[in-house]
Amino acid sequence: MGESFLGSETLCIVVPCYNEEESLGAFRDALEEVEGSLTEYLAKPIDFVFVDDGSGDRTLAILREFHRLSSRYHYVSFSRNFGKEAGLLAGLQQAEKLGSTCVAVMDVDLQDPPALLPKMFARMAETDCDVVATYRESREGEPPVRSWFAHRFYGLMNRISDVEMRDGARDFRLMRQRVVRAILSLPERERFSKGLFAWVGFDTEWIGYKNIEREHGETHWSFWSLVKYAMSGVIDFSKVPLEGISIAGLVVFLLSLVFLVFIVVRAAIFGDPVAGWPSLVCIVTLLCGLQLLGIGVIGLYLSRIYSEVKARPAYVAKEEA
Repeated sequence: MGESFLGSETLCIVVPCYNEEESLGAFRDALEEVEGSLTEYLAKPIDFVFVDDGSGDRTLAILREFHRLSSRYHYVSFSRNFGKEAGLLAGLQQAEKLGSTCVAVMDVDLQDPPALLPKMFARMAETDCDVVATYRESREGEPPVRSWFAHRFYGLMNRISDVEMRDGARDFRLMRQRVVRAILSLPERERFSKGLFAWVGFDTEWIGYKNIEREHGETHWSFWSLVKYAMSGVIDFSKVPLEGISIAGLVVFLLSLVFLVFIVVRAAIFGDPVAGWPSLVCIVTLLCGLQLLGIGVIGLYLSRIYSEVKARPAYVAKEEA
């Protein structure tokens, strides 16, 4: 690619927002400061697509003002809160409509440093890759419990799924148009973007950076929302829980046969003593617990199938510009 990359690209930055009135101004200022460093790569100024995920504050009003001041600030506003995954999908769809040759996904809270964009473009130009993705080299400043569970999640996913997810990977990435097109071709409505980014493949370069705390507002990701998000990733990209339940059922069945033989032999040799109800209670409890666990895991997969079969849209937009 080399010199042919310089001055020939167009960039659209996709920014999901939910109650981010305090962050929007600082984010815009930070991007405008960086934009001058990208002129050697870009054929025209950056386009922005903000996605208002049903915010209850002044986020939408601020986005309207951005658009009024400059036509390169676009926005989509949802009729209610549909979640960040729906926001990413809507933003990528709008970016494709704009026809940008490159698309970047960023969080508005400045935890994804805009100053990395020139480095990401330079890496793409040097290596002719399709994606430049980012990851956190450390989780300094994050609660230790959350960090521990995050590390365990990535380790688990890399063992039980057919895609490799980098520990600390962020949604912050620079992608070529063909990568965006491939992601949008995936029809599922219950989306786990980190997994989808990994699943579509393409040549990917990674850039690490230290963890950055939010400058404004508070995170909208509670511990339990992260747990639900992690469960969504497991269900979307692994059949191992279903296979594990099947194996566990087979093992318990074989143990039950062994225990049955033991009971018969003991009764034939020593008679049938009345004592033994504690072991019976333990066995019944174990089997009932295993059955409930299996039904629960199957139920999670069935609920995902039910959601997909209904074929409802991932979001409803009430306004866009």
